[in-house]
Amino acid sequence: MSIDCEEYGDKSAPVIVFLHGGGVSGWMWDKQVAYFSNYHCIVPNIKINGNGKPFSISGYAEELISFLKGKVNERKITLVGFSLGAQIVIEILSLAPNLIKKAIINSALVKPMPITKLLIGPTIKLTSWLPKNKRFSKLQAKELYIGEGYFEQYYKETKKMKSKSIVKMLHENLSYSLPSKFCHSKGKILATVGEKEKQIMKESLYRILESNPCTKGVIIPHIGHGFPFAFPQLFNQTVEAWILDRPLPGELKIINE
Repeated sequence: MSIDCEEYGDKSAPVIVFLHGGGVSGWMWDKQVAYFSNYHCIVPNIKINGNGKPFSISGYAEELISFLKGKVNERKITLVGFSLGAQIVIEILSLAPNLIKKAIINSALVKPMPITKLLIGPTIKLTSWLPKNKRFSKLQAKELYIGEGYFEQYYKETKKMKSKSIVKMLHENLSYSLPSKFCHSKGKILATVGEKEKQIMKESLYRILESNPCTKGVIIPHIGHGFPFAFPQLFNQTVEAWILDRPLPGELKIINE
């Protein structure tokens, strides 16, 4: 497994690493890269269809840690992850507790779903044609708040995903649990969840908060799973405030101080 990424902005500035969710790629962070042009933005494209060893959250986290150690020298690193990317952020914070200065964890599932996990393989086999159906893809894109301007890119990538890779990704995602070492992370962590997300996502947020005293939790009003897509301006303001130690935007509901 190797790190395929794009780099933007000032390569001598503090680093922000943006980790995308499953089913999309680095383009989901276009509006963040444009906003944070005075930072060194690193945007990995997480390979799910890799021809090497199968994808795993822990394996990718280890690869990214090695990559960052060799890339950024002594500069401060902020990790920003959404969904699957947020789980990778948690794994990095657990494996390298002193490496990351700031982190934003968006919609991370950390409560395993074993029953759902057992159903993934058979379900994917029966419905493998659905991602190639444009109408179905539009419904999926709507769930993630992916706008018309990005739909064709989303659809193109979705059609290319192999069923075996989707199964592996979903197994990793739905069976992920909070690492015991997460409590040792020294970074300043912000964890978010959408107000309209499933209950298990909200329970995951509280589990994250209970595990690490360096973590602040917020609920994003009026949305489900897709904060960066739904409200990119508010998302950028939130990330910026967190990096600069400023008060968070007033629209957010802070659940611990």
